[in-house]
Amino acid sequence: MCKQGDPVKDGKKVDAALARAESLTKEERSAIARRAALVRHGKKLPKAIAEGTLTIGDLKLACAVLDDEENTRVFTQEGFLTAIGRAGKAKGGEGASIDGRPAFLRAKNLEPFISSDLLASTTPLEFVPEKGPGYQGRAFGYRASLLPGVCWVYHDALVANKLLPGQEHIGQQCKVLLKALTNFAIEDLIDRATGFDDLRKKRAVLKIIEQYVRKDALPWVKLFDVEFYRQIYRLNHWPFDPERTARPGIIGHWTNDIYDRLAPGVRPALHSRVRRNAKGKPTQKLTQYLTPEEGKPRLKELLEGVKALMRVSMNWADFEVKLNMVYPNLNSTLQLPFDEVIASLPGRSGEDAQAGKDAQAGS
Repeated sequence: MCKQGDPVKDGKKVDAALARAESLTKEERSAIARRAALVRHGKKLPKAIAEGTLTIGDLKLACAVLDDEENTRVFTQEGFLTAIGRAGKAKGGEGASIDGRPAFLRAKNLEPFISSDLLASTTPLEFVPEKGPGYQGRAFGYRASLLPGVCWVYHDALVANKLLPGQEHIGQQCKVLLKALTNFAIEDLIDRATGFDDLRKKRAVLKIIEQYVRKDALPWVKLFDVEFYRQIYRLNHWPFDPERTARPGIIGHWTNDIYDRLAPGVRPALHSRVRRNAKGKPTQKLTQYLTPEEGKPRLKELLEGVKALMRVSMNWADFEVKLNMVYPNLNSTLQLPFDEVIASLPGRSGEDAQAGKDAQAGS
């Protein structure tokens, strides 16, 4: 029974929380409790933001990218040990090392081949896994850059005939790994395996969109001027009437294409923001959502360059070649076939003319 002054709890949320708790395994509940304890005690661990499996030959190595400042790439402890041919599970369960040296570099016969820089980079990293409970809500791993260094230690000891019988298989495994890694940076391979490469590209696009696209609309100011459309008509050998606002639908597609040459992801972001009526037709212009600091000045600059190319082009096909050379399409939008240009000449049906007018949201 709730006491007076206690916050009223949402019954549906409580039921949902209880149902979720019942669906969790014992290990998952322990992991959640462990993470909460780490937060309470002020120990903030980096979190994995991308995880995957790197396949090298017959090996499948668990790896991750962390959310720290450097986006550190790591192999899980199990993945690292598997890579060099040791047992996948470390003794002690938490990647503990003695005297600051991990077990795989502790043998006396390896000491002549271990540099101080390599030794300094062998400290296990503790992090919160993105998926799965880990070990009590956390995981252990090593920097990905450590793997080639360790492989060279065993390789050099193998060449010098200094490996012990129980280390021979590790030396051979490291030799195979080094050959596989010859033409690749280990961090690039992890980026591909975890999908972080795509995530990084998406982040870059989102950053550009933040610079170019506003969340709310500004009053409309005409940026695609009469000269822009006059040149389109000239290059296609169409009669031009500056007083006529209904234009062929293909011109709307060409206008949108300009936004694709402005910056990656900007056009889709603009289209997602403009208001539309009940029929789905835009009631605002894309330019209303361009930022005054970056978006509009960059579009004005781009349009001046585009019009300059138009003026020195003989026809639309000639212009397209020049446009793609100077201002490539950054969203890889497929160009419409030139035959469609011919089919879109003024004098089409009234329905097509209205479609063209609807497509002018971009201007």
